[in-house]
Amino acid sequence: MAKRTEVSIENGKFKIDGEYTYKDRSWQDISIEGMLLNTRMVQGIFDDKNQETVNRWAYSDTGKWDAARNNKEFIKAMPLWKEHGVLCFTMNLQGGNPKGYAKKQPWVNSAFLKDGSLDEEYMNRMEKILDRADELGMVVILGYFYFGQDDLFLGEEEIKKATKKATKWILNKGYSNVIIELVNECDLTEHYTHQILTDSRIHELINLVKKIDNEDKLLVSTSFRGGAIPTNDVIKFADFILIHGNGIEEPTKIGEMVQTIKEKKDYWGQPILFNEDDHFDFDKPINNMLVAIKNGVSWGYLDLDYQSPPINWGINTDRKKAFFALAKEVTGY
Repeated sequence: MAKRTEVSIENGKFKIDGEYTYKDRSWQDISIEGMLLNTRMVQGIFDDKNQETVNRWAYSDTGKWDAARNNKEFIKAMPLWKEHGVLCFTMNLQGGNPKGYAKKQPWVNSAFLKDGSLDEEYMNRMEKILDRADELGMVVILGYFYFGQDDLFLGEEEIKKATKKATKWILNKGYSNVIIELVNECDLTEHYTHQILTDSRIHELINLVKKIDNEDKLLVSTSFRGGAIPTNDVIKFADFILIHGNGIEEPTKIGEMVQTIKEKKDYWGQPILFNEDDHFDFDKPINNMLVAIKNGVSWGYLDLDYQSPPINWGINTDRKKAFFALAKEVTGY
């Protein structure tokens, strides 16, 4: 398949196919040009290799889990998100916690094998999603590693191998609509087994990706827990700044996070992007999403209903309807 969608950054703003996103669009006298309004949809390739837990995700109408069905229903819903002005969504090669904030994760959901190789079935499902996103002109924030699943790897060398394999897979497939989130919430050091995936060393993997991608095609970053400010090393080396707003109940703190980052000595004007926030209040004049936009940064919607299989990927709940309606209003789609 010929690839057509290309994401890039210019003047601290995102572009798709050489044109600023939401070009010339303003909402309530606030420019949203160059933003990437997004949603967290990390389970589009979900499966469970643990036979003791796989039945937890059974569909009510069949009594069993079906990874192919989940993948097909995800792809079918993607145009609906785009119609509401959502140009971007987050995926992860190790998914997300399918039980919300459960501390133990006995399930095995990973596109990587323990030696760092890629699982062909997972990557086939991912390819279908990325191809459809490419057709739709959508950007995918592709995460590599997730806590609770990283203990699968034998050690750091296998993690480096996995990083190389995933990066080369993206480059060899010719995807230019993908930006990388190496690790989800790398500062949750107590939840990660391997130190190289944590905030003190994650810049090593950022630079590894850049070394593999010697033509500088891929944009790469990593995210931090809700309310946390990225480390100086990440701010220095990342192509864009990924932060989370989950757990922040006072919307004004969203603006304070943005200003704190911009005042860092190593910040060099990259776009700032929230790709996870479970604070809603979409019916109120002030909420996390609107404060982010008013501070000139992109915002991402986290709804655990989109993370807990079996998943209805449509806009089927009052909360989802409220978010997508506001997204449509803000973006003018």
